[in-house]
Amino acid sequence: MIKNLLIILILMNLLSCKTNRDLSTVEEVNLAKYAGQWYEIARLPNKFEKGLKCVTATYTLKKNGKIEVFNKGFSTEKKGEAISAKGTAWIPNPEFQGRLKVSFFWPFAGNYYIISLDEYYNYVLVGDPSRKYLWILSRTKKLDDTIYSKLLDIGRQNGFKVDDVIKVDQDCEQ
Repeated sequence: MIKNLLIILILMNLLSCKTNRDLSTVEEVNLAKYAGQWYEIARLPNKFEKGLKCVTATYTLKKNGKIEVFNKGFSTEKKGEAISAKGTAWIPNPEFQGRLKVSFFWPFAGNYYIISLDEYYNYVLVGDPSRKYLWILSRTKKLDDTIYSKLLDIGRQNGFKVDDVIKVDQDCEQ
């Protein structure tokens, strides 16, 4: 009986690891080029960004090789109220440069998988292997509709529910 339980647990673990491998990412990321400010163009709804507009993510390289993450958005309910979060990102395995970890509350860390990245680092599609989180980020507040559609198609092909994606209002005066 215990032997069967152990086999089931091992199989469940292998299947959960397989899910993480199923989401392909870019092979190379130049963190110096990736650093800087990104505008959140669209996202799958999530609890921690509910009711936020004009969301930005700023990445700053640290001397230790990690990345400082600063996310900021403004409440749609309380005019002018800024909500921000600061965290750290890193590449846990240099063989998979497109698979980062991000932590806002140590010791918890989430996946930050770079699924598609423009060769000039102008826009990016980021997601999580669970398919619960997906973001389209751009260096500008607006993204060409053709590029936006292309990124949604990539998300769809990778199993994300892109019909649920919401566009983020970037029309703010700060």
